[in-house]
Amino acid sequence: MTTRTSPPARGKRSPLASAGLHTTLLAASVIAVFPVLWVVLTSLKPAKHAITTDFVKEPTFDNYRYLVEETSFFTWFGNSVLVAGITTVLGVFIAATTGYAVSRFKFPGMKPLMWTLLITQMFPMAILIVPLYNLMGQMGLLNQPLGLIITYLTIAVPFCAWMMKGFFDTIPVEIDESGRVDGLNPFGTFWRLILPLAKPGLAVTGFYSFITAWGEVAYASAFMVGDENLTLAGGLQTFVTQYTANWGPMTAASVLIAIPAALFFLFAQRHLVAGMTAGATKG
Repeated sequence: MTTRTSPPARGKRSPLASAGLHTTLLAASVIAVFPVLWVVLTSLKPAKHAITTDFVKEPTFDNYRYLVEETSFFTWFGNSVLVAGITTVLGVFIAATTGYAVSRFKFPGMKPLMWTLLITQMFPMAILIVPLYNLMGQMGLLNQPLGLIITYLTIAVPFCAWMMKGFFDTIPVEIDESGRVDGLNPFGTFWRLILPLAKPGLAVTGFYSFITAWGEVAYASAFMVGDENLTLAGGLQTFVTQYTANWGPMTAASVLIAIPAALFFLFAQRHLVAGMTAGATKG
């Protein structure tokens, strides 16, 4: 009597394939984490060991103490919080209202508007610095937080409006119709019925707007001068001269700068995947 062996289960990996997959994932994780770990370790090294390859040697918090006591770090931090906070709030509101209007209403110039939002993303940042600098100078907005906020909105809003338009396309139009039946005007329908359903898209928009303003260097360095006006990104430039770099305080500042961004990401992460997927699948 012959025994019939059952075929291997479909989709089940062999031990060799599983080992290869886990090895690849482990290697990718090490590559991703290593630069961050190196910055943290460098921030804990004294100046004489800052550029050595030793992981931990004579660890000290002197770099953090110097950063807090001898520099204008808290002024830079306050400026960054102000600029990033207002940019995030305005970016979310403008992108959401623009995306909803384009998704739900047909009006003259709609397609040119959407093409304009898309084309603005194609220009390299270096090309836009000079014309934006001239515009800000003519309006008296150089060395003003408002100038940076407007600049960052020109970066964040076009992309986020496209994404929010795709997200609103996934929300049934019948919800809008039910709002009109209940006597709501278009903005009331948007604010009370649609916006609560758009939390994943709003999370992505808020995160992108925040990161754009929090970590941007080029515009912050070009438009703001003087310790009392610098943001954190601009403040980092003060640790680098033509011939040397003060690696200890600079890496310590980098660690402290990354903490708010990480906290914002943790707060929004449960909505990020859903929001980015919805915005990408509808256009």
